Amino acid sequence: MRTDKKNCRLWRDTAPRMASSALVAVLLVGLGTAHAQMFRWVDSKGRVQYSDTPPTTFNQSGGAELSKQGQVVRRTQSEAERRQAAERQAEQKRIQAEQQKQAQLDRALMATYTTEAEIDLARDRALEHHKLAINSAETRAKAVAANLAELNARVNAIEKRGQPVSRNLEAQLAQATRESDELKHTIASNRESMEKVREKYAADKARFRELSAATRQTSAGAPPRS
Repeated sequence: MRTDKKNCRLWRDTAPRMASSALVAVLLVGLGTAHAQMFRWVDSKGRVQYSDTPPTTFNQSGGAELSKQGQVVRRTQSEAERRQAAERQAEQKRIQAEQQKQAQLDRALMATYTTEAEIDLARDRALEHHKLAINSAETRAKAVAANLAELNARVNAIEKRGQPVSRNLEAQLAQATRESDELKHTIASNRESMEKVREKYAADKARFRELSAATRQTSAGAPPRS
């Protein structure tokens, strides 16, 4: 009878420890199963490969890390995918920057003008500067052209007589030729600038019309104030 009591006490003392050890073992086994993994990737020949260790090219080729149940635990992008993602992100940033810049330009446009007539007036003022530059260059070009004609006539007369052309006359002719070329460039440059001014204000006017129409539609759709 005493032996049975000792066995009972021994069982009561030992059973909790045995249960605890068994629980730890189960948890360790479960933990090992949860972390057991394998890798899936596509090789250079386009074939799907599986292995418990990743290839040396895993960072370049990309792939998936799988659990023993076949579920994707983590995915590694390929080098091409990372490059494409970076390009998409850069493109998104570029688009956002353009949108922000356009929004700033729109605010400035609507703050500067209240009517399309004001845009036309600003265009005419911008064109006036180039018109004056062209008129001045054309007036000077006529005088230079007349001087060139006279100088060339003198050179031709001297050459017909078989006499040498003086250095002074040659210098005058070269200077007049350079000035004529510069004046032609000034006229062409200002005409090109005038065309750009017209295009700019035409675009501003079209954008102003669009924004004004959008503002009117928004105002028309807004509920009346009480």
